[in-house]
Amino acid sequence: MVEIRKLKTAKLMKKVMADHFYEIDAAMKAGNPKVAWCTSVGPAELLRAMGFVVYFPENHAAILGATRTATDYIPVANAIGYSPEICSYLTADVGAYLKGFTPLAKIYDGIETIPKPDVLVYNTNQCRDVKDWFEWYARRWNVPCLGIESYVNVGEVTETHVQGIAGQFKKLADDLTAATGNKLDMDKLAETVWLSRKCSDLWKEVLEMATHKPSPLTFFDGTIHMGPAVVMRGTQVAIDYYETLLEELRGWVAEGVAAVPGEKFRIYWEGMPIWGKLRENAELFLRLKTAVVASTYCNSWIFTALDGNDPWNSMARAYTELFIVRDDDYKEEYFIKMKELFDYDGVIFHDAKTCPNNSNCRYGLPQRLQEKAGVPFVTIDGDLNDLRCYSEEQAITKIEAFIEQLGERQ
Repeated sequence: MVEIRKLKTAKLMKKVMADHFYEIDAAMKAGNPKVAWCTSVGPAELLRAMGFVVYFPENHAAILGATRTATDYIPVANAIGYSPEICSYLTADVGAYLKGFTPLAKIYDGIETIPKPDVLVYNTNQCRDVKDWFEWYARRWNVPCLGIESYVNVGEVTETHVQGIAGQFKKLADDLTAATGNKLDMDKLAETVWLSRKCSDLWKEVLEMATHKPSPLTFFDGTIHMGPAVVMRGTQVAIDYYETLLEELRGWVAEGVAAVPGEKFRIYWEGMPIWGKLRENAELFLRLKTAVVASTYCNSWIFTALDGNDPWNSMARAYTELFIVRDDDYKEEYFIKMKELFDYDGVIFHDAKTCPNNSNCRYGLPQRLQEKAGVPFVTIDGDLNDLRCYSEEQAITKIEAFIEQLGERQ
């Protein structure tokens, strides 16, 4: 078995993430600055500009998945009325809280619990589940829950969309001040939006290093190194991290170092990661000499519309241009553009049982993509966190057969 090559920058990742969680934990214990929970594609820039320390529970839920503890706690949330069919991020996180468990306590000395928020802030551009998730904690702790109600199934993002969401952003700022006393600094907002844009541009450049042949990184690397883009965008820390990572990746490209030695095939991963099986899946594709070079998931934190000179409208546009919000016509064209950019040989669609909004294989899109652009595909059944929904043996058989078929096409 060929070992997975590790980027040295991964060591820096551990420090950066530790600093992030310790900062939040210290703020909660001291009562200052105030702690805001935020959905992963929510208004982080606004919250930072208003002086909040920002915590992202989806990141915590992904850690539950990656540590394979999620499945232990999902039934706890099911027992209080949450369906096994809904987001397993939500059910794993709520269930773990009810049992007094957090993986953070095992990873970081001194952290005992997830941080109690002063306010919870969502954006439904991902799904309704994030709102329900946050509202559960709001009821539990008697703290305010505020948010943005996004559009869905959007084709072209119009000025009407932008103005509608921008208006909600402005109202959200007023509501946050009324609820917590924290006030918005417009200069700080402009600065934070610029920092987020810089982070976004660097993250995009990191992911597009995979356009090189052989690719110096894979989707599985991306799921780890995306951490700062998710939880630290709007900070200089995230920018410094990606500049360091890019320097190492450029070195790998110059030396011809491959993330998958002997790379024969290039694959696009559509859908959520299977967090509890990241290593096993990475090793599978390594054995098959197949580089998973791109994904919609990792690209979800690229916000090229952000503009510090026009923070309200640019945030509204950036968070409405999100792939998950768009209609199927847009998605088809997106996949074709990604094929031109990454020159992938086929697509693996992950049909995540509890995440229909991030499963794009349920309404004929793969078949239309194959008919329109000749893109071969395979669909595997699984889930982001609930490993009971994932048959590893079946998935391996499907993927191995798919790669064999790609070989026959060459």
